[in-house]
Amino acid sequence: MPRVVALHRIRDLLGLRRSIVGLLAMVILVGLGEKMAERFLPIYLVALGGGVVSVGLLNGLDNLLSALYSLPGGYLSDRLGTKRALLIFNLLAMTGFVVVIGVPLWPAVIGASFLFLSWTAISLPASMSLVAQALPTSKRTMGVALHSLVRRLPMALGPVIGGLFIDHFGDRSGVRLAFVAALAMAGVAIVMQQVLIPDDRASRAADKPLPRHPLKVLHAMNPALKSLLFSDILIRFCEQIPYAFVVLWCMQQVTRPVTAFQFGILTTVEMATAALLYIPVAYFADRSGKKPFVLMTFVFFTLFPVTLLFCQSFWPLVAVFVLRGLKEFGDSTRKALIMDLAPEDQKALTFGVYYLVRDSIVSVAAFGGAFLWMISPATNLLTASAFGVLGTIWFALRGRDLSTDVAV
Repeated sequence: MPRVVALHRIRDLLGLRRSIVGLLAMVILVGLGEKMAERFLPIYLVALGGGVVSVGLLNGLDNLLSALYSLPGGYLSDRLGTKRALLIFNLLAMTGFVVVIGVPLWPAVIGASFLFLSWTAISLPASMSLVAQALPTSKRTMGVALHSLVRRLPMALGPVIGGLFIDHFGDRSGVRLAFVAALAMAGVAIVMQQVLIPDDRASRAADKPLPRHPLKVLHAMNPALKSLLFSDILIRFCEQIPYAFVVLWCMQQVTRPVTAFQFGILTTVEMATAALLYIPVAYFADRSGKKPFVLMTFVFFTLFPVTLLFCQSFWPLVAVFVLRGLKEFGDSTRKALIMDLAPEDQKALTFGVYYLVRDSIVSVAAFGGAFLWMISPATNLLTASAFGVLGTIWFALRGRDLSTDVAV
């Protein structure tokens, strides 16, 4: 009996509902397959003859598609219901996997990225809306934190498994085999998702019509949410300028380059660090001001590129990837804040518009990262940190806690 009571308490603490379990199963399965292959796509593109420009193009598309797909992701979720929307999003990703497996040409990979890079961005508004529906306001930060924690498990394990594929089968065959595994796991995810997540389509049909233009949603945002959006844009410049080139720095540029497997270990270190933070930070963030947690996140974002510049071998890189993991310190708090400030009947849509605006602008930084890299890797990394400083200062001066924002 005490054990049963303890399990109920843990379930209540973490906000584990049937629909949340279905969401987490999807995140693990699709995410694991995706990260086994997607993290090494820069190496794959270079091996196929795409060169540095194709790497920058892929990174820019990742941000641009994240922006463009977040809006229809929000609309479809609020219109069709979470269950049906997630089914559509998974099928899109699987179609992209099939193209990469069947056509080993770098232009085909870039074309397929329009499908498989869409999954995280297009499904995130629906996922956050599901958390908001299933949990009360007092548990939303914990629900978002649990989603973020589980999402990092495949981020940690996927690159290690993908690195083993590449070390044993080579750059080309290893990545394609990883996509085969990703396709299989996405199929299993669809089955579990459809069984565990309830269909809320009927209740959505009765909702009032959604705004047709994203600018109307943007204009109606809480002023505090607009301020958060601006600082977030600057911080994502800091993240995305060097993002696709981190693997090239570690495996090709440093004095003692690491192997693909070692890079997978570095990514695991990053995700393990983040995983240790999510639950305790969410617990305290639900009971205190949000600003300190988000501000510390921005500080860690800013420090990563400049410290990476001085790491020339595996063990120093381990330390800097711990620092990279710390950048997730307040990410769940930021997402929960977006959902709290969004209108009750437009949470997925507001979340989608937020990411549409943010990632549309940040995609410029991702494209520009390739040209900064061609000047020199140091130029790329130092420019990234400069944007981080600006974003951190802005939020320190203009950011507000949730308790203050609600009254604005």
